[in-house]
Amino acid sequence: MEDDQKNTTPEKPAEEIRPVRKTGRMFKGILNIVGGDLLSKRAVISNLPFLVFIAILAMFYISNTYYTEKTFKQIEKIKTELKELRYQSMTAKSKMLDSCKQTKIAKKVELLGIKGTTLPPYKIFYSKALLKKETDTLHRKP
Repeated sequence: MEDDQKNTTPEKPAEEIRPVRKTGRMFKGILNIVGGDLLSKRAVISNLPFLVFIAILAMFYISNTYYTEKTFKQIEKIKTELKELRYQSMTAKSKMLDSCKQTKIAKKVELLGIKGTTLPPYKIFYSKALLKKETDTLHRKP
């Protein structure tokens, strides 16, 4: 009977032991977002310097983008102005070259009553003595 009493004590049946699964980082992150722990005062205050840094970095990035766009617009504007000025320069140069031809100049001078020469140009040779004599006469006082 003693054996029966020992067996009558309630024994717990052996449960199957399962390994404990570690929750992953991603799962913890999702739980923090869903549970509202992400926006808790302690978490925000501890990450405040980083959040300020990110905000300043974002403002710098945005201002840099605006500055770059503004610079590109100025470059394009200057390119079109340069192209227009180049065309004007080429036009003025061709007009000048056309008006500087000997025949064009002769026609303009004839209107003033001056006639062109028919003799070809020639060199005038001076001796040093003659040249010195002429310069001395120019420097004399009358």
